[in-house]
Amino acid sequence: MHMPKLNIKNLETALSKRKKILAKDRPDTFRLFNGFTEGCPSLVADVYRHTLLLYNFHKNPQLGTEMTDAAQNFYLQKLPWLNAVVIKTRKGETRDLKRGVLTYGEKADIQITEHQVHYALNLRINQDASFYLDTRNLRSWLKQNVKDKTVLNTFAYTGSLGVAALAGKATKIMQMDLSHKFMSIGKRSYKLNEFPVEHKNFIVGDFFSCVKQLKIAHKYFDCVIFDPPFFSATKKGRIDLAQNTKQLINKLRPLINDGGYLVVINNALFLSGTDFMSSIQELCSSDYLSVAEIIPVPQDIVGYPQADFKPLTDPAPFNHSTKIIVLKIKRKQ
Repeated sequence: MHMPKLNIKNLETALSKRKKILAKDRPDTFRLFNGFTEGCPSLVADVYRHTLLLYNFHKNPQLGTEMTDAAQNFYLQKLPWLNAVVIKTRKGETRDLKRGVLTYGEKADIQITEHQVHYALNLRINQDASFYLDTRNLRSWLKQNVKDKTVLNTFAYTGSLGVAALAGKATKIMQMDLSHKFMSIGKRSYKLNEFPVEHKNFIVGDFFSCVKQLKIAHKYFDCVIFDPPFFSATKKGRIDLAQNTKQLINKLRPLINDGGYLVVINNALFLSGTDFMSSIQELCSSDYLSVAEIIPVPQDIVGYPQADFKPLTDPAPFNHSTKIIVLKIKRKQ
């Protein structure tokens, strides 16, 4: 794929589209530039409090460095309140380059606040940033819709969706992930919000084994969140969001109380919104599952596409390749 060179005018245009976000009461987290839709597919620029995070997706290391240097200089000039810059190089030769290098300032921010909820960060723990901006509206939905409910957050990563549910007065949250390291960040978020950390509610293990154990124990929840990576495989099973979403949903349905919710996030870039919805509608034909709501990705994350922009696959009826849908569950009596 041809990688257009960075045009500073594209950054300026994207910045002008975000004037409301950049007002005096700006939020802690937002996207400054989505190069995939705004003119330079090799660059994404995010803000985490006072830290600028640049993603370098360029195939040519030298050209990629020139690009991120130019972007860093532009944003430091335009946004003087930035006090740190981290650059992640997807094609970097070392693990540190892929996870992120501090190129400006003394240290990156280690926490942010969103919708009056505090979240711990480690921007360099992984190729990702330890906190996903595209699920902002889902965190808001959880905060508003799970009062007095029990919630299971599968593939919890650093647990931000579960933290949002706790902030929404959920009675119990179980966080499930394969990594102790990521879960430790979730526990730090609990402490920031003065939520009690009960280790029994942090399940570290393989998704398939853990779900099986919950079924055996007859554990049921009012809301289950399913936010897996695009692809993963263990000895116990395989996740492939382009191929087996239906089977995975059916695996989780027995854990959900009558009238409960299943929140499904599918971030398969090459899976169109139409194909994903076809799978969902197939499941809904049984009358035991129905679509309650589609949750859009915030516009600053989507970007403000140029007139000639054409996505790899059309996400409609969703507005982004991160497709978020809430399903209502009816149990057989």
